Amino acid sequence: MLDQFTIATKGGIVLWSKAYAPITHRPVDSLVQDVLIQSTRLDSSSSSSSKYHAGTYSLQWTFANELNVIFIAVYQKILQLPYLEDLLHHVKKHFVTRFEQEIKLLVDSECTVFPDFSDFEQEFEQVWRAVEDRETKERISGRQGGVPRKFEDTKKFQTTAKGAKLELEELAQSSEMDLGRKTGGKMRSWNERGIAASDDSKGVTAASKKGKKGKKAKENRVWDGQVTKESMKALDFSSEKDSEHEGGSHAIASLVDEGARGERTADGIYEVADVAERSVSGDSDSFVLLGDSALDNKEDSNDRAASGGGIFGIFKSLTSGRVLTADVLAEPMARMREHLANKNVAADVAEEICQTVARGMVGVRVGGLQNIRRLVEQSMETALTRILTPVSSTDIIRDIEQAQLQHRPYTMAFVGVNGVGKSTNLSKVCYWLLQNNKRVLIAACDTFRSGAVEQLRVHVRNLRALSESNQNVEIFERGYGKDSATIAKDAIAFGAANSFDVVLIDTAGRMQDNEPLMRALAKLVSVNSPDKILFVGEALVGNEAVDQLEKFNQALRDFSGQSKPRHIDGIILTKFDTIDDRVGAALSMTYTTGQPIIFVGTGQTYTDLRKMNVSQVIRALLRV
Repeated sequence: MLDQFTIATKGGIVLWSKAYAPITHRPVDSLVQDVLIQSTRLDSSSSSSSKYHAGTYSLQWTFANELNVIFIAVYQKILQLPYLEDLLHHVKKHFVTRFEQEIKLLVDSECTVFPDFSDFEQEFEQVWRAVEDRETKERISGRQGGVPRKFEDTKKFQTTAKGAKLELEELAQSSEMDLGRKTGGKMRSWNERGIAASDDSKGVTAASKKGKKGKKAKENRVWDGQVTKESMKALDFSSEKDSEHEGGSHAIASLVDEGARGERTADGIYEVADVAERSVSGDSDSFVLLGDSALDNKEDSNDRAASGGGIFGIFKSLTSGRVLTADVLAEPMARMREHLANKNVAADVAEEICQTVARGMVGVRVGGLQNIRRLVEQSMETALTRILTPVSSTDIIRDIEQAQLQHRPYTMAFVGVNGVGKSTNLSKVCYWLLQNNKRVLIAACDTFRSGAVEQLRVHVRNLRALSESNQNVEIFERGYGKDSATIAKDAIAFGAANSFDVVLIDTAGRMQDNEPLMRALAKLVSVNSPDKILFVGEALVGNEAVDQLEKFNQALRDFSGQSKPRHIDGIILTKFDTIDDRVGAALSMTYTTGQPIIFVGTGQTYTDLRKMNVSQVIRALLRV
């Protein structure tokens, strides 16, 4: 716990002080004499504040050089206060923000009245409590996340005799439980059999002895891997009874998240909601600590550079009133590239963006530190906004209506690598179209992955249960091992003949280096010429996003055999709810293709589809 906290000027005038215990030997005076005057006995191990030891006390302090004010915390040397550096940082922010004008008047030679800083005590207590609570929460969460495993939970335990015996017993029990569920009978474990045997041998009850006389015939042993009629029947989910059970009200309710639904416009069009901006504040109390931006223009260059001070802290080292050159901007842009890389932006993309911003800043005369920060922020925001703002239409409903005027279905092909969620997000898009009263035909063109067609059947069954008319969505399938381009062509023809508004083409996942599959994809696109080619990619990837998009576009260009080959028209970013503020994949994909992000996937229900807000992504990219 703190013994004393003092705020004073470098000239020795105490502005505000609060003691929580009797102080002996005047440690603050020793600090002023040994460190501020003689510059000795300095422990600079801390990153943003310094430490000093005087007798049984330790002192930690930080400066606000622009106002010549020092903030000093005194505590017992034997104590460990990990939150103290954060406390000094925030107390300085709050005090300078609140009393800046009073401090400036104090150094004025004409000042005759000493300002009153006594009412800062309540705010200091609130800051201290907020910082201490946040440190406690972080420590507790760190413990919960770092609990060591027991020896019985490790693989090494399984190599021992006891571990091997327990593993065999668990395997035997699990196999008996599985057989019991499949056959409908009740199976006993080896321990239960042993107990029953001992009870029989001791003659515990007459009923147990009588039970021996009516003993059933011995059942046939079921060997591991052997398929029985009971197990086959248990795994048969094709009966109408099971389908009706799965289509119950409880199952239907779990398919959508009512809180995640979008809204209808004045024209009656159902629009998905924007991605919710995540809060990065760790304080749950009503008192909120001031953000870093509240004092960015008040802290001196050495203090902010030493503390890390965010990605813009490096700009504080630039001299006021100088003309910016490429050499001057080299180090700040290196920091900016590192920051973007930490946000999951591809390295090449971060490099090119920083070079563009630096070229725009070269030759600009900067009048002060505040102007430097504003210039950098404006230049970076302008560059990011230009990249992320769509240059082509993203109004798919309007495009569908234009196709309806031509008496043909609007077609969309979903392409991407394995496991990114193409089929899942295709079903989400289908749900969105159904909400806008469109008839949708899903073409099962993934003839390569086992279970792909069955997965789409389940989605169609669920979407029918959710739609007002069960006939608004159907699946077009031809099984496995067929040519996907031909299936897509037949599906489009079927959709046109049966008045479907939209045909969604599901394709097989393929790695960008698999030339045979990439040729098959190029053939599907060139034969059917879909209205929209949507690349489905994960928000988790970094440099891999650039490689995937470049090679998909290259394959469509090289293997199409057309004079004007197609390219990716839009992007669906999946698993966006797993990345916090590391949204760099959105920037990398948009920068690489020049195409917009149409939708963002944020969950497992059909309503977990969002629109990306450009301003929110930019704030997340620049957030420290």
